[in-house]
Amino acid sequence: MRLVYVLFILFCPSIFTLSNGAEAIIVVANTQDKSIQLNRQQVRNLFMGGALPYDLSAVALPPENQTRVLFNTKVVGLTESRIQSYWAQMRFTGRKKAPKEIESEQLVLEYLKNNQGAIGYLPAGITLPKELTVVYQIH
Repeated sequence: MRLVYVLFILFCPSIFTLSNGAEAIIVVANTQDKSIQLNRQQVRNLFMGGALPYDLSAVALPPENQTRVLFNTKVVGLTESRIQSYWAQMRFTGRKKAPKEIESEQLVLEYLKNNQGAIGYLPAGITLPKELTVVYQIH
């Protein structure tokens, strides 16, 4: 039994990172309108290719990133495999394009800072430059 527990800890570290209090996520945009606030459905639509009243372009972290896993669970409400299947279908039919994927949280932060109209999600607590606005918070 003890061996199973040790193996579990070694091979499932993501479970422990989820419970350490770092599960709050912020959705951040580089927009001139600092008053924009989005609700969960609007954020979900934006990252799943739906229409919004704002001209924003979504960027996402790679599938193996823990922040993305939390975002998909708490906002999109789908597993990674369901999301990948959805985007494969959208690409095949030519209807929609998946958000641009960026390698890490730090690179997302840089991309958002340098691209007007870009929107992405990051762990809460990350230091934001003045160019960026929090438009939604996930606790």
